[in-house]
Amino acid sequence: MSNFVFYDFETSSSNKYWGQIIQIGAVLTNDKLQELDRFESRCKLNPGIIPEAMALIVNQTTPKMLQSANLSHYQMIRQFVDTLKRWGKATYIGFNSIDFDEEYLRNTLFQTLEYPYLTSTNGNTRGDLLSLARAANFYYPDTLKNSINEKGNAVYKLDQMAPINGIKHDAHQALGDCIATLEIGKIILNKAPNVWKASLMTTDKIKALDLIKNELYFCTDEYYYGKSVAFCETFVCEHPVYKWAKCFDLKHDPDIYLKMSVQDLKEAMSKKPKFIRTIRHNKHPVIMNPSYAMQLDEYKVLGPQKLKERANKIKENKEFAEKVAIILKEEVEEKEQTKSQEDIPVEESIYRKFTTSEDNKLMNNFHEVDWDKKFGALDKFKDERLKYFGNKLIYREKPELLPKELYSEIHKDIASKLLSKNSERWNTIPKTYAEIDTLRVKFEKQGNKENLASLEDINTYVEGLEKYYTSV
Repeated sequence: MSNFVFYDFETSSSNKYWGQIIQIGAVLTNDKLQELDRFESRCKLNPGIIPEAMALIVNQTTPKMLQSANLSHYQMIRQFVDTLKRWGKATYIGFNSIDFDEEYLRNTLFQTLEYPYLTSTNGNTRGDLLSLARAANFYYPDTLKNSINEKGNAVYKLDQMAPINGIKHDAHQALGDCIATLEIGKIILNKAPNVWKASLMTTDKIKALDLIKNELYFCTDEYYYGKSVAFCETFVCEHPVYKWAKCFDLKHDPDIYLKMSVQDLKEAMSKKPKFIRTIRHNKHPVIMNPSYAMQLDEYKVLGPQKLKERANKIKENKEFAEKVAIILKEEVEEKEQTKSQEDIPVEESIYRKFTTSEDNKLMNNFHEVDWDKKFGALDKFKDERLKYFGNKLIYREKPELLPKELYSEIHKDIASKLLSKNSERWNTIPKTYAEIDTLRVKFEKQGNKENLASLEDINTYVEGLEKYYTSV
């Protein structure tokens, strides 16, 4: 069985393209979730990054920490990547990691000239304990204890789940959150082993899609409006563009839809309740045995035989699958026609195209050569984005090694971005002042002197940055 890497990041902001990882925690375990090794590190803030005030308050990071850490961001990332490579193949798990930490990591690796898909290629797979925790509680109620919010829904926030489940938790510290995630995983493994085993079958997107395709029908759960809802489904087709699994919800009678024209079917698919559902098989869905459908009222009344009949009708009707695929493709084409043609910044271009195998090899060379050779090494890249990121890395780490004109160009561009009074994609100095003002009013009403003191430290820090970049 595979080892696991439980990991967590603390960041300067929620913006995965323009923010920065400032703290990393990771624990390597075996398949029984016994710890084998751990990694913990903190770094300085990169030049050109303005932190969000609330992000720093939540993860208890002071401006002094951002200035006095022993490692630069690049050095921390290099150490982390080297550690992961030494640990070998593993399944990477975090808490809400696929939509947050994983995206942050991919963009960070991309912008520091490392292959971005480290956690999902070369034998590595990935999972998310948040969706797993929800599924465990749905199929096996009371697996985990949860606090309840004002709407009467279970709260799935790590800082609330950990203590209520008897887990000592250093909240909003990378290693602390990482260890809490691991302990939640142990509870699921012990109390809902069938859900844990099922989740291991979908950590690889190819295997997940094969499972969805090959099962006659199955159960899976979705989470919206604060509740988990399970569906009994059968595979119809892959999305013709996005490649996600499109499935038929078996509480609906397929005879109503199988003989519809494309136009009539398109109209029916636009209405609610949805009979065609999406499973994003690359985001660690939990696919359960169809027997669990007998726990669900809408499917229980139909019974296993009726569900099998409906699933077989869908599976055997290839024309229906073709119609659904035509409709899905038309929907994408219609959206593309209204999509903005505005060029996106290089920092947000990770999914526009993959880097070539030749450039991927050159990335390793860039990291291995001495600093005085790195600028020359950038000329070998074919992808202009990698040259751009490489120049910025040298600007941050060894600015004296850049040609003066290029240094000046990068420096002025950063100053222009940070001082902008427009509504930008990235965090700016004016935007941070506005955030601080809003938070100051909030904390004064609460009488929160500690957070008010933190705000003043952050405000002074940002004033220093403003003075520095205004002088450019």
